[in-house]
Amino acid sequence: MRDKILGIIGGMGPEASAQIYMKMIKATKVKRDQDHFRIIIDSNPKIPDRTRAILGLGESPVPEIIKTANNLLKMGVELACIPCITSHYFYKEIVEGTELKILHALEELNIYIHKNYPGVKKVGVLATTGTKSTRIFNQFLQNVEIVYPDEDVQEQLVMEAIYGEGTGIKSGVTTGRPVELLEKAGEHVISKGAEIVILGCTEIGLVLRKNSLSRPSIDPMDVIAETMIEKGQE
Repeated sequence: MRDKILGIIGGMGPEASAQIYMKMIKATKVKRDQDHFRIIIDSNPKIPDRTRAILGLGESPVPEIIKTANNLLKMGVELACIPCITSHYFYKEIVEGTELKILHALEELNIYIHKNYPGVKKVGVLATTGTKSTRIFNQFLQNVEIVYPDEDVQEQLVMEAIYGEGTGIKSGVTTGRPVELLEKAGEHVISKGAEIVILGCTEIGLVLRKNSLSRPSIDPMDVIAETMIEKGQE
């Protein structure tokens, strides 16, 4: 029975929220429309930028994320996810402000890696500078060495691909230049010994695929979608 109501704390950014919804639909084995879960999305693009907050350049996103979570709770949602890896830096503060059960993407990612890639020793991570600076992947990915891009690659390739004015993913560009920049960044961490590469920002998962690089890449959003459906059936 799929009677649980699932939720998406969205808007970070809106396209990533739409993508996780589609991934959850694809992850659900059904024979008819009525076999799907009821999924409620609150896409709140007014949540302040997470990277700017982490770097001390902007206001905290926590109050708006909590407000969004509580809005879902009022609508009957029993389990929600946040399709924004950077926001998980604030996870503890968020869950302290709501009774809504929220999936922890990085804990689930750790389980997935050790189940599917048990021999891996070095994991590359492409993420925002804010996420990289927190070393949050180091905290939750256990028994592996994390490999990040060098500082110049981080700013000139990764951040430019995500935030480039008029040319970045957050500007709605998901082909051409952002893809080229992120492929170069991915091959850079592979050259540093990464055996798999984590697409550690939801925007990156919008343009790179599992086979985009010379080594396997993992989109945490795929893991979140599959886990949400699995836990929804428990």
